[in-house]
Amino acid sequence: MAEQRGSMSETISDFVNACQVVDVHEHHMPEVAHSPDVNLLKLLQQSYAAWTSHVLPSEPKATIEVISSPTEPTNWEALAPFLERSGSNAFVRNLVRGVAELYGVADTGITRDNWEAVDALVRLRHKEATWPSEVIGRAAIGRIVTDPFLDPLMDPRPVLGQSYDAVLRINAFALGWHPESCDHNGNCGHTLLRRLGLEVKTFDDYCGAIRELVAGCARRNHVALKNALAYDRNLSFDEPDEELARQAWGQRSPSPAARKAFCDFVVDLFCQLAGEADLPVQTHLGTAIISGSHPLRMTGLIERHPRTRFLLMHLAYPWSRDLLGMAFVYRNVWLDLCWSFLLSPSHFKLALHEAIEVLPDESRMMIGGDCLHVEETFAAIQGARRLIGEVLNEKVANGYFRSRDAERLAIRILGENAKEFFRLS
Repeated sequence: MAEQRGSMSETISDFVNACQVVDVHEHHMPEVAHSPDVNLLKLLQQSYAAWTSHVLPSEPKATIEVISSPTEPTNWEALAPFLERSGSNAFVRNLVRGVAELYGVADTGITRDNWEAVDALVRLRHKEATWPSEVIGRAAIGRIVTDPFLDPLMDPRPVLGQSYDAVLRINAFALGWHPESCDHNGNCGHTLLRRLGLEVKTFDDYCGAIRELVAGCARRNHVALKNALAYDRNLSFDEPDEELARQAWGQRSPSPAARKAFCDFVVDLFCQLAGEADLPVQTHLGTAIISGSHPLRMTGLIERHPRTRFLLMHLAYPWSRDLLGMAFVYRNVWLDLCWSFLLSPSHFKLALHEAIEVLPDESRMMIGGDCLHVEETFAAIQGARRLIGEVLNEKVANGYFRSRDAERLAIRILGENAKEFFRLS
């Protein structure tokens, strides 16, 4: 019996490893993923490994600062806090495993004895224009949806390639009550609209411009909207109050009530337009401004827009069971499993076991890496394959699934669901 289980495990793992992935969430941007000025230290600094030394919710600002900062020379004193002090952290272990595999030190990992050779190879490969696509190919990723938060209007294909689509991050527009107001990434909604030739003077102009913005998504290869407002405010989006929302218009410092009402009104408008245009709305849940990012805060918005398809992210860690309950109750909710398997592989496996049992149909889950650099994306997708294969094998071993059931679900999670959900040709 043990031999049969071992054979079955290898067969399912091999099957999962052979599936091509449609990666529904990355942060690939030319300033980062295609930069020729990258070394081993920069890979760690511009990854989730850096979260071990940042306290949320300051993390997004810290990320922007690291992206724009000059590359520091790598030395062991700078690497050791990642590799030794935080060496047990799953973010660190995931990235180090991927880097070690890509750069030929999988047997030893990155050590005091070999870090200089690894660093030299990282610097060399990042000067090659083909390196990002080579890494994506090794990960067997066929299509990527990216969130280019440094430029929410970016059309990804001219700069990243034909295998990319993008999401339109709505934060700057939801906070656009004044021409100088910005989101946590420093993006200004009014500035972005002017780039599209949309000048706004009144609240009504602004709403009209948002309608044109959403109508132009297909031309910019934007296949969804992205709500990352959990980094700017709480996720309780109340019933729209247009009168109160108008009070915020043009004010540098509107009252907290007017500011919230403006944001609530604009988010509601985006969700309405998304439903009309058949565009999904990705939504960040879980760790961010953690007191305000519980998934149940989203229920009012989800209920008001039954025609809008919401892709809720990160398994809403640490509230994954609440999220699964929502995904069972609401038929306009899907789950992006991205990042959750980087944070805690053991929690991910438990949650995936439950999600398989709870979700109403097999279309509801998809995966993404949620990374800046292709090395971390490679590591994330490889890790996700391993964990998904382990869970599916356990489901077969305990009699919940037959092998063909596990294989069918693997195909759906790794690629087919995303193709259908984002209407990818």
